[in-house]
Amino acid sequence: MANRAVLLVFIVYLMVVVGSAGAVNLSLKLIHRFSDEAKALWLSRSANLNVNVDEKWWPKRNSLKNLELLFNNDLKKRQRMELSSHYDLLFPSQGSKTLFFGNDFDWLHYTWIDIGTPNVSFLVALDAGSDLLWVPCDCIQCAPLSASYYSNMLDRDLSEYRPSLSNTSKNLPCSHHLCKQNTNCEGPDEKEPCSYIAEYNSENTSSSGFLVEDKLHLASVSDNATQNHVQASVILGCGRKQSGGYLTGAAPDGVMGLGPGDLSVPSLLAKAGLVRNSFSICFDENDSGRILFGDEGDATQKSTPFLPIVGKYDAYFVGLEHYCVGSFCLKLTQFQALVDSGTSFTYLPTEFDKQVNATRIDIPNSIFEYCYNASSQELHSVPSMRLIFTMNQSFLIHNPLYTVPVNQAFSLFCLTLLRSEYDYGIFGHNFMMGYRMVFDRENLKLGWSKSDCQDINSKQGHLKPPPNDGSPNPLPTTQQQSIPNTNAVPPAVAGRTSSKPSVAVPQQIPSWLCLMSSLVLLVFCLPVI
Repeated sequence: MANRAVLLVFIVYLMVVVGSAGAVNLSLKLIHRFSDEAKALWLSRSANLNVNVDEKWWPKRNSLKNLELLFNNDLKKRQRMELSSHYDLLFPSQGSKTLFFGNDFDWLHYTWIDIGTPNVSFLVALDAGSDLLWVPCDCIQCAPLSASYYSNMLDRDLSEYRPSLSNTSKNLPCSHHLCKQNTNCEGPDEKEPCSYIAEYNSENTSSSGFLVEDKLHLASVSDNATQNHVQASVILGCGRKQSGGYLTGAAPDGVMGLGPGDLSVPSLLAKAGLVRNSFSICFDENDSGRILFGDEGDATQKSTPFLPIVGKYDAYFVGLEHYCVGSFCLKLTQFQALVDSGTSFTYLPTEFDKQVNATRIDIPNSIFEYCYNASSQELHSVPSMRLIFTMNQSFLIHNPLYTVPVNQAFSLFCLTLLRSEYDYGIFGHNFMMGYRMVFDRENLKLGWSKSDCQDINSKQGHLKPPPNDGSPNPLPTTQQQSIPNTNAVPPAVAGRTSSKPSVAVPQQIPSWLCLMSSLVLLVFCLPVI
C-alpha cells in the first residue's frame, strides 16, 4: 500500500461550501492523475485555451505507458529529494556552544569537536578566513596539550589525533581530486598521502603534515527535541609539525576552517547533502556563543551580498559604504572588508577622534590607538558606532569598547578598532558580538540579526544585545594580538603582507589580494614529514 501511495499523483479541486450559519468551510476533492475525471478536466481546459490535444495520448489505466509515466514521475521526485538536505541544522556532537578564553588562548573563539572511531575530542579555533580543518597529529612538533599548562582554563587535557587508532581514518591520496585541484600532485605513485603546508604570514607560523579522511561527529535535534547523532566524512589535516604562534597559545588543539573553499567543513557537509550550504556563528559578551551548520537565519534578518575576488568567491568579502561614529559618517568609496571570525579586532580607515568627548591618552604596549580616560558621565556619552554596508544595510556595533575601571570616578576605555593600512578592511569577531552572523554561501550573502546566542539545546528567549558593562578580560598588549607590521597571532593575520599594497581597481579587488584572501596558503604533495 505504501508503494502504491507513492505512485499516486493527484489533481486537487478546492471547493468552497457555505454553511447555514454563513461560515465558510473548505474541502478538498482528490482525483487520480490518470482517472477519467482528470482526463475530462484536462481536455476541457485545453479547449478553453484553444489548444489542440490528442485524446489518444491519455494513457489507459494499468497499461505499460501508464506505468512508465508513473515510474518516471517517481524518479524525478527522488532526484529532487536527493538534492535537498537531510537535516535542518547540525552542530558538534558535544553541543553548539562556543568558548572564549581571552588572553590565555590569544583572543580567538573555540568549540569542542569529536573526530574518528572511537571518537577523540579537540578544542578547535573557529576561523572563517581559512578552509582547512587540522588538529595536532602524530606530533613531531606541537603545542603543549596539558590543561595545567594553560592557567587551568580547561577542564581536561587537549588531544593528539592518531590516524592509525581510528577505524574510519584513511589517507587522502595524491590522486584524489581535492588534492589535485590545489596543486600539481603528479608523482611516480599517486597513492602516496597528500601532504600539506598551511602557512601563515606571521612569525613563521604554520601547520604541516598530510591530509586524511575521517568522521566528524555531529548532532541534530528533531521536532520532539530528540537529539540525533550524525557521522559526516570530512577532510582534515594531520598536523605533525606546527610553528610560530601555534606553539605559544594560539589554537594549540587545531583550527576549523569555515571558508568557502572545497576543503572546509561547511562545504563538505553541504556537498554531501547533509545540510543547506550555509552556517551561522554567534558570539556574546559572556565568553560563549554557538555555531550551527545549515542555518540560513530568519526572515527578518538584514543582509548584504558577498563580493567576488577577481570573479571568484574565495573569501567572505562584503562592500562597506560608511563607518559612522555618532552623527559623523566617514564615506568609504568602493571599499571591501573581509568578514573573519579568526581575526580578533576590526581594521578600518579611522578618522573619528574628534567625535569622542574624553581625554585621549597613550597606553604603553597597547595595540589600540584610540584610548581615553573618561569620567563615568563621559563614558555613558560615548557615541554609538555603525557600519553601513552595500544596499544601505545598517549594522550597529553593540559594544565597541574595552573598559577598565581606574577608580570610582574615572575609567579607561579604548575603541576596539585598528587602523587599516591597506585598501581593504577586516571585520573581526569583536564587532560580531550580540549578532547571529549567517554565512549564506548558497545565496552568496552575509546575514545578521540580534541574538543572545543561546545554545541550540537551551530554551529560546527574546533576542537581545549583550549588556554594555565592559569586557571581563584585560586589555591585550601588542604581544598578545596582531596588527599589520607588528607581532601577530594566527589565524587572525595569516596571509597579510607588511608593505602597503597599491590602490585597488574600482569595482574589483586587485590580483595581489587573491593570494591573501584565504588567510592560509595550502601546498600539497610535498614529501610526507
